[in-house]
Amino acid sequence: MRVIVQRVKSSQVTVNGEIVGQISRGLNLLVGISHTDTDAELDWMVRKCLDLRLFPDDEGSDRWQKSVQEINGELLVISQFTLYGDCRKGRRPSFDRSATPKLAVNLYNRFVEKLRESGLKVETGEFGAMMQVTIENDGPVTLTLEREAD
Repeated sequence: MRVIVQRVKSSQVTVNGEIVGQISRGLNLLVGISHTDTDAELDWMVRKCLDLRLFPDDEGSDRWQKSVQEINGELLVISQFTLYGDCRKGRRPSFDRSATPKLAVNLYNRFVEKLRESGLKVETGEFGAMMQVTIENDGPVTLTLEREAD
């Protein structure tokens, strides 16, 4: 499982010109599911996304002391199968490591539900849709999280 984590001041996702998800201060999560992912990777990723200290402890501070939970931030979760695109050979990416849509939608939905259990506001894009994402990255802070099946 791969997640691109972006600390944002705001973020929104539109489908066919309509806003389907929108947040203010928090994290934008672009989520890629591999064909080998299980609940173990899912649980690890949920904890990591909620617990990472990516926010300053007060205004103007450079030290990241607080998690998205501690600031009562918001989450925008967007499915992103292209995170498993392999561009090492040829001129077209290979998506052999991406999960099938059936497996991916199941794991993605469980990921979102587990994040919602935190009590934070969690918005989403539309799985499998062509989406436009607007991100006001704060910092900018962008990190890649990865957890491969054991």
